[in-house]
Amino acid sequence: MNQTVFYTGKGDRGDTARLGGEGRLPKSDALLDTIGAMDEATCAIGVARAQAQLPALQAVLPEAQRRLYRLMSHLSATPALRATYSGVTEADVAWLEGQIAQLETDLPPLREFVVPGDSLAGAALHMARATVRRAERRLVEFTKLEPGIGAPNLAFVNRLSSLLFVAALREDQLAGQTLTLARS
Repeated sequence: MNQTVFYTGKGDRGDTARLGGEGRLPKSDALLDTIGAMDEATCAIGVARAQAQLPALQAVLPEAQRRLYRLMSHLSATPALRATYSGVTEADVAWLEGQIAQLETDLPPLREFVVPGDSLAGAALHMARATVRRAERRLVEFTKLEPGIGAPNLAFVNRLSSLLFVAALREDQLAGQTLTLARS
């Protein structure tokens, strides 16, 4: 019987290879920190998806995760292979904007900050949103080190956090909760 091994041992000295295998990078490299932040974001989205009650989110969230993985592959690829792993496009950004437009229907206008925690699913979506924002900050910083990442990739991560915010508000609404606002 063949047994699958889920490790190679090649990274035991604190380095790893990019897609394309040219050389190795220290695991503390800015690129790997950026990809790691995006990996955390897709995991946080998964936790939110597992708790979401809104039927629309059961299709939207895994699709957003798939597109985020395309972006992660784009970043991970060596510059020579980057065209093979195209990342996300303007069409992906437009898709997110369409999803946001559908979810924000019937939401009241906000004039204050929302305090997360009015429903379990909403709180998980807010946590995913904050995690995506951290990944966005890492991506912005990384684009200064390695130009050519492309505007659609930055816009996608920005819109993804907006989608998660609106989804959190809808989950709170579905749970019958009145939003807790940070009255200042």
